[in-house]
Amino acid sequence: MADLFESSSASDQNRASNAPRPLADRLRPQSLDQVIGQEQVLGPEAPLGVMLASGALSSLVFWGPPGVGKTTIARLLADETDLHFVQISAIFSGVAELKKVFEAARIRRQNGQGTLLFVDEIHRFNKAQQDGFLPFMEDGTILLVGATTENPSFELNAAVLSRAQVLVLERLSLADLERLAQRAEKELDRALPLTGEAREALLEMSDGDGRALLNLIEQVNAWTVDGKLDAQGLASRLMRRAAKYDKGGDEHYNLISALHKSVRGSDPDAALYWLARMLTGGEDPRYLARRITRMAVEDIGLADPQAQSVCLHAWQVYERLGSPEGELALAQAVTYLALAPKSNAAYAGYKAAMRLAKKTGSAMPPKHILNAPTSMMKDQGYGDGYAYDHDAEDGFSGQNYFPEGVARPDLYQPVERGFERELKKRLDYFSRLRDRRAEPG
Repeated sequence: MADLFESSSASDQNRASNAPRPLADRLRPQSLDQVIGQEQVLGPEAPLGVMLASGALSSLVFWGPPGVGKTTIARLLADETDLHFVQISAIFSGVAELKKVFEAARIRRQNGQGTLLFVDEIHRFNKAQQDGFLPFMEDGTILLVGATTENPSFELNAAVLSRAQVLVLERLSLADLERLAQRAEKELDRALPLTGEAREALLEMSDGDGRALLNLIEQVNAWTVDGKLDAQGLASRLMRRAAKYDKGGDEHYNLISALHKSVRGSDPDAALYWLARMLTGGEDPRYLARRITRMAVEDIGLADPQAQSVCLHAWQVYERLGSPEGELALAQAVTYLALAPKSNAAYAGYKAAMRLAKKTGSAMPPKHILNAPTSMMKDQGYGDGYAYDHDAEDGFSGQNYFPEGVARPDLYQPVERGFERELKKRLDYFSRLRDRRAEPG
């Protein structure tokens, strides 16, 4: 039986071979040792290197940004293992096409050849569609290689993940991109008409995406220029590629985590950088204002009580001015937080109090601190023995306010930083008075 995905005729193939080919297609590696970058998965001691050396290739999920070689590596794995390569995209494929793919793979298997099924954007298949792969993965009809730009932990079924190894492919480094540019110049048989500074700017424009770099190089190669273009000349002819940022995806959470940890780590330069990355990526400044205020509550706390006011004022300024002027207020708040003294003592105390409350959730307050608005409640002892603190020596009675049977905990433990130094002195002062009031006689 003829393969369902073979070209219809030899004449079609001849016409295709004579058609212009993009530079990215012309430079597609023909073997795994020609792949630039991804040593962490392709090296001799890396996962794919070990699998190929042992002859035991398993189903895989490639997780990484666009243009880092997911499709190319999958195709080369099929070549290395003598598997028939079939490529589909979850964007354009439905149940009917999947059935045809599985049936063709079954027939190939009966004829002695396996199938490597590469599924681009696999995360776009719904749960039922993903479950459809399972029986064919389990009986060996297909070896699945999925590709996704989204976090597989969130987007792929646990059943699929249990049968496939997730490999992370990384953005190409500047050194990797330079090697790719040199390979392109060799293919084009000419050097790019760029100064060293412009060449570096071109590499940065690609943002770690090899395919994007080759497309840019193809544009530059088509220009007619006298001498070499400098960085300014390059920028006037090429628009800088928009940074990869998905407000609802992994990049959103990765960057807000980087911003939060930079503030917590008292690094204003890094904090400003990640704030700028999010704003240039199109993040909603109101979301950032809310998260920045949370940082003040969670990581600065009472070491600098003014931090919360700074954030709220910055938020209010943004609401009055809007973008882009109001974003400066957010930048100032981030800078203030990064340099403020840090304490999570109140935050940790609150979480400890929540745990204790859940553990002792039915315990009543001690009767002496309960009001007695009725005579019956007075007869029950409500309010008996309550000491009015303003009438006590030092304005402090030292009474117990925890339920009977609940040992007094140390929930709030202030640090020796910022304003909490003063709060710690007060806490120690009241602790000494409480101990003194508790002494007999």
